[in-house]
Amino acid sequence: MYKFKVNDMTCGHCALSVDKAVKAVDPGAQVRIDLKAHHVEIQSDKPASVFATAITDAGYTAIPQP
Repeated sequence: MYKFKVNDMTCGHCALSVDKAVKAVDPGAQVRIDLKAHHVEIQSDKPASVFATAITDAGYTAIPQP
């Protein structure tokens, strides 16, 4: 499970864009988004770095969390 803080994800459209970016990398990934807390959790076999890049390419800042 990977966790990212995405402070610039502020609305439902942002959350949808982040979800879409993650699914573009791994369509089978399980994504949980907490919009109020600005958290994104991803369950996938792919490395965290590809998701950080995808979220950044979608226009958001992905900060890895422990």
